[in-house]
Amino acid sequence: MPLTILHQDAHYVAIDKPAGLLVHRSPISADRVFALQMLRDQLGRRVYPVHRLDRATSGVLVFGLSAEAAGRLVAQFESRQVSKEYLAVARGWVASDGTIDHPVADEDGNGIAQHASTSYRSLARVELPFAVDRHPTARYSLVSVSPHTGRRQQIRKHFKHISHHLIGDTTHGNGRHNRFFREHLGIARLLLMSHRLAFTHPYTQAGVDITAPADSDWERIGTLFARSLPHATDRS
Repeated sequence: MPLTILHQDAHYVAIDKPAGLLVHRSPISADRVFALQMLRDQLGRRVYPVHRLDRATSGVLVFGLSAEAAGRLVAQFESRQVSKEYLAVARGWVASDGTIDHPVADEDGNGIAQHASTSYRSLARVELPFAVDRHPTARYSLVSVSPHTGRRQQIRKHFKHISHHLIGDTTHGNGRHNRFFREHLGIARLLLMSHRLAFTHPYTQAGVDITAPADSDWERIGTLFARSLPHATDRS
């Protein structure tokens, strides 16, 4: 299937990256299909990655149509001028809003932790009549997340740090809740989506605002949280 293009102009193209697809080749993966090569073949021209998303994360992913264009937008990411909003489902009832400032190990694997900051706000909460963990019911939160730094797996690690593991996270998550979503809701993926990306176009200076639509899994999540509860006393 061709990749869904969310935005395209003379300098940039943005796609809706499916969950499970790597952005480009990696020495730690034997995958043979990648977003970069798929988009290159689909457009019939070279493309240059501007930022990255984890394999398991879906949503807005931007490429430059030249090395220069990619470099100009990369500079905005590095100077934190790009607005990023993710949607995620977390275990427990997450506080109404907050910021997680907690170091995250850098991506080259040498174990050195670097400053990392993530803001979030709770959009909806739901309580289900299932004893998934130590409580007689299971509570979940739909959250909007804005990372201020770009460390590898930052959002996933930060929500683990505050004991609100993301659903579907097989590395930093909670296996019992992941299994519940697989067996009862038919969702067997990480529930983390790059929902919205906004920046000032480096060439035209116009505002660019790109949003990824909900796929079938996220539509199911929307139905689940349609019976959302008002914010109440937090319980992890």
